[in-house]
Amino acid sequence: QAQLVESGGGLVQAGDSLRLSCADSRRTFSTYTMAWFRQAPGKEREFVARITWGGSIYYANSVKGRFTISRNNVKSTVYLQMNSLKPEDTAVYYCAATMTGTYDFWGQGTQVTVSS
Repeated sequence: QAQLVESGGGLVQAGDSLRLSCADSRRTFSTYTMAWFRQAPGKEREFVARITWGGSIYYANSVKGRFTISRNNVKSTVYLQMNSLKPEDTAVYYCAATMTGTYDFWGQGTQVTVSS
């Protein structure tokens, strides 16, 4: 079974930082594009950041300059470093993986709550 497990969420104050981690049990982790999405209550799930197997990175404009995505293929883990957090960043954050362009594998999510 392929599993994505997120961790690192929590309750923080505006301006604080968090680092999310997503551990992937798949042995082919290094061949996958990995991404972070988030979903706030009452809103659609939105793209946050993506990193390909080759290291190409793309961020949503809403987090550009504040968030950093990275991956450690040896540890089969993708990270999302979140700095300068805003209340608008409050959401459940999901890790996702694809090898085909469609995100076929998803984690269960980790809650990030940013108070003002």
